[in-house]
Amino acid sequence: MRLRVLNSNSASPLKSLVNPSRLPPWTCASCKIRATTARPYSMRTPVAEKPYYITTPIFYVNAAPHVGHLYTMVLTDIHKRWQLLQGKRAILCTGTDEHGMKIQQASAKAGVEPKPFCDKGAEVFKSLALRAEILNDHFVRTTDKEHREAVEYAWFLLQEAGYIYTAKHEGWYSVSDETFYPQSAVQLYLEPATGRKIMISIETGKEVEWTSEINYHFKLSAFREQLLDFYKQNPKWIVPEHRMKEVVQAVESGLDDLSISRPSDRLTWGIPVPEDESQTIYVWLDALMNYVTKAGYPWPPGEEQAGGWPADCQVIGKDIVRFHCIYWPAFLMALGLPLPKHILTHAHWTLGKEKMAKSTGNVVNPFFAIDRFGIDVMRFYLAHDGGVVDDADYSNYHIIDRYKHALNGSLGNLASRVTRGKGWDIGRAVKRWAAATDENEFEDSAARTHYVAIKNTQLAVQERMDQLDARGAVQAIVQLIQTTNAYFSNSSPWTLAKKLEGEVELELDTIIYLSSESLRVAGILLQPVMPNKSALLLDMLGVDEAHRSFDYAEPGKDASYGVSKVPLGKGAEGTLFPPLDSDL
Repeated sequence: MRLRVLNSNSASPLKSLVNPSRLPPWTCASCKIRATTARPYSMRTPVAEKPYYITTPIFYVNAAPHVGHLYTMVLTDIHKRWQLLQGKRAILCTGTDEHGMKIQQASAKAGVEPKPFCDKGAEVFKSLALRAEILNDHFVRTTDKEHREAVEYAWFLLQEAGYIYTAKHEGWYSVSDETFYPQSAVQLYLEPATGRKIMISIETGKEVEWTSEINYHFKLSAFREQLLDFYKQNPKWIVPEHRMKEVVQAVESGLDDLSISRPSDRLTWGIPVPEDESQTIYVWLDALMNYVTKAGYPWPPGEEQAGGWPADCQVIGKDIVRFHCIYWPAFLMALGLPLPKHILTHAHWTLGKEKMAKSTGNVVNPFFAIDRFGIDVMRFYLAHDGGVVDDADYSNYHIIDRYKHALNGSLGNLASRVTRGKGWDIGRAVKRWAAATDENEFEDSAARTHYVAIKNTQLAVQERMDQLDARGAVQAIVQLIQTTNAYFSNSSPWTLAKKLEGEVELELDTIIYLSSESLRVAGILLQPVMPNKSALLLDMLGVDEAHRSFDYAEPGKDASYGVSKVPLGKGAEGTLFPPLDSDL
């Protein structure tokens, strides 16, 4: 794979556009390796099915993570685990964004060289992913050698295609956002603490400064119509719908070409422009390429989809929509690469109704939260309350409330009542009713209604997850458990258990079977959200590990459970969600 680059003997590659026909050949490092290991014969290999590929954004290492980062990771992980639950192969990529002015300034402030500064920051995010039990297959760092090579390769392709040119750029630049803003996107602001008048971005509230420099530009404006055509053909590409409309309106209003480099005398920490070390590649072009880096880009012939690209879903926060929904698809179009199938944009977590931000210190330490409440409880809370459309306000009170009512008081209470109850036998009830194929086999109207509710839960969760609505899916499961608690209480099986004979035993087994099935189905469907507690619940019911896939998440699919795999003693022993400690 050979590419032409700027002549290193030319006075300055910034003087004008370069004629590609006069450029010397160049071979990237990866291609050199492939060239030396190439076999002298061709070999046809079967094309493997593309795995489901999902990504988080890569996180800046200039400061410690907060609970908003945890939410993004958990939300992405839930969708990956959902695919695994359905028996599909899935790949999750997360990582860290380590180049740019913010990192350069933060490392200088800390008195540490950029690379060790980034190494330390990356380890913190790796630790968070581990503590949150994220099943990430990749952890990409933009300082990785293979990432640098992929960015350089993409740069040369864009250059040869004529999408890169040089020009003077003037405008309002935000170091924090790593982007230029037009005059219409900034405003004067009086800083309350200092009384200082500054210009800020209207969109993010970050300070901007006037900058004038000569650098490389990407012909973003050339992709206006192509982007609009893509949006029209894929109206549900961005979730939720209103952000799709906002992106379409932004592109319809016109696109300016994008500055994609910075003078190296201002920005040294980044990937140098190939053959022009007077410029450093703009962090967003650099950063966005991470998604294809770990998917194996540049791909050998026949392996274009082996690493998962195009991504099936890319999960991002709403503050980086423009970069991922306008710049990113334009870059991909220019490179001739397929676009991701969906972009899931979530809202922010606030604290005291104010946006969490590392710069202001208005944050929640995710490690402390996990230590305090446990990872399964935190995953449940973030999934149940987290906002995709609207911001959600983080509160320890809300976490405790969800625990007391949804987990301990509803799911945990039902599990204890059913599995520890005296006078009935779950195994016997399952054997009696597992062959039932529809609600009409039950004579009691309440039983028929509840059977339908169990069956519909699987369908409801499937529909919501297909719509990338994890919150709706979790709430549908919670609704089933609440409905089952009411059904169980109203049926009073403990009363029937005192007079076991004939029709009474049949009625008792009906109640126990439907209540157990509710727990079993809920346990299976909650596995992507609470992997540990769901496993414990299914163990309490005695569900075989081979019977915990999505296919089994409907009534009547499993006739083999009923004997607990764990002790179901008194008190906290064998209890799914024990009462909270008083000091919480």
